[in-house]
Amino acid sequence: MPAINWRRLGVAGAALTTLTVFAMLLASTLDQPIERVSVVGKFQRVSPMAVEEAVRSRIRDTGLVSVQLDAVQRAVEQIPWIASAQVARSWPRALEITVTEQVAAARWGTNGLLNTQGDLFVSEARHIPSELPQLSGPEGSEKLVAKRYFAVQGRLVEAGTRITAMRLDQRGAWEFDLDNGITVRLGRRQVDERFERFTATGLKLIAQRASDISYVDMRYTNGFAVGWRDGERRVASGSTQQDDNPDG
Repeated sequence: MPAINWRRLGVAGAALTTLTVFAMLLASTLDQPIERVSVVGKFQRVSPMAVEEAVRSRIRDTGLVSVQLDAVQRAVEQIPWIASAQVARSWPRALEITVTEQVAAARWGTNGLLNTQGDLFVSEARHIPSELPQLSGPEGSEKLVAKRYFAVQGRLVEAGTRITAMRLDQRGAWEFDLDNGITVRLGRRQVDERFERFTATGLKLIAQRASDISYVDMRYTNGFAVGWRDGERRVASGSTQQDDNPDG
């Protein structure tokens, strides 16, 4: 067994201790109080001051090295209308916060707002842009309703109309309103197929007689029914047999 060189171990230990002390002194020197918070981004709904106030509560008793950037990020992202935040140290005594605001894509219920991913990011909005469509459905169905809305809105815009409201009821039946005041009923079954049939046939009739039509009912085997504003209702094409019961 080789002899242990205690002298070398002592020298190595002393060197390690020296490095540790040096690292601690360096960290202590760098860990200066945070004197400035810089907030950058495109602001429409959130003020930079609100972001700074949220950050200040997290950095009051910490320095630039010891500050927990993830905790600061979470605090900023809890502010309504903020989609994401990036937090970085800016030497020697500052934090830089880059903020991205939410983009409101639709209204949910009475005062809620959905973003482009279908997330309900504000449940009680004080100001709701008038141009937003109104979506509604059972609790927890926000993403489902938003997904269908996003899937069909572009195609209708290309056809010269757009959705102003879309609803999913408790039984799973779908319907939507167009900007010309016409309601389109899709029901509970074969919803995608019925929408395709509507774009292929119902839209043509709407283009010709929009001012006379109250609703278009696509809950038929091969066609659809039209409700006229004068109260008359008749099958416009296809079978007279409904796929759904009258309330579906």
